[in-house]
Amino acid sequence: MLQTRVIPCLLLQNQGLVKTVRFKNPTYVGDPINAVKIFNDKEVDELIFLDITASRTGQLLNLDVIRAIASQCFMPFCYGGGVRDIETARQIFSLGAEKVAINSFALQQPQFIREAADLFGSQSIVAAIDVKKNLFGSYRVYDSSRGATIDLDPVRHAIAMEQQGAGEILLTSVDRDGTQQGYDLELIRRVTSAVGIPVIASGGAGNLQHFVAAVKEAKASAVAAGSLFVFYGKHRAVLINYPDVAEMERLLA
Repeated sequence: MLQTRVIPCLLLQNQGLVKTVRFKNPTYVGDPINAVKIFNDKEVDELIFLDITASRTGQLLNLDVIRAIASQCFMPFCYGGGVRDIETARQIFSLGAEKVAINSFALQQPQFIREAADLFGSQSIVAAIDVKKNLFGSYRVYDSSRGATIDLDPVRHAIAMEQQGAGEILLTSVDRDGTQQGYDLELIRRVTSAVGIPVIASGGAGNLQHFVAAVKEAKASAVAAGSLFVFYGKHRAVLINYPDVAEMERLLA
């Protein structure tokens, strides 16, 4: 098991896996259950599934997909997208997820994080924060349900999420998503220096050195990636994969 978590972050659209670039143009990359089985074989420590259909359109969660994932997944997984009430979170946990990620609804109702943390434990609640630079180059929280940035500083929001009881932050750069050009280290650094809970860096990983930079330079507690684990080569051929664990352990130790 890796001391620093390296987590595949997989996007669900309807019943398939997709990958976006800067949160746009989703490309189909396969069946989620097939991906789970491959990651089982690779002995991955943890997975994140984000339902972008539920989060962006307000549709109900596909509980059958969550149930199927849980039945095949040998590692802990976090599920997010469309969580707007305690009963939905309870259903997700009952189906086998260890963590629930809450994003847009936490912008509307920050106290929901506290309610969920009190009921299920802070360790089970992940505050997902998407960030995009505005026209002036300032970091602002991006609300996926509206498809737009809002006038909220991500550091201030991260502090509020910690105060409400979130046990972890999934921090994603919209500008880096799917580009494989590297994490936004300045963004990560600002958030990690402001909160005491683990921060998972997401958005932009293209190689193992990007993991190293996020952890050692920007002080992320864990790293997540999508494209790196579903594409291969410069032509981005679809191939579910996971880097050599021993090599990652050596680099991240």
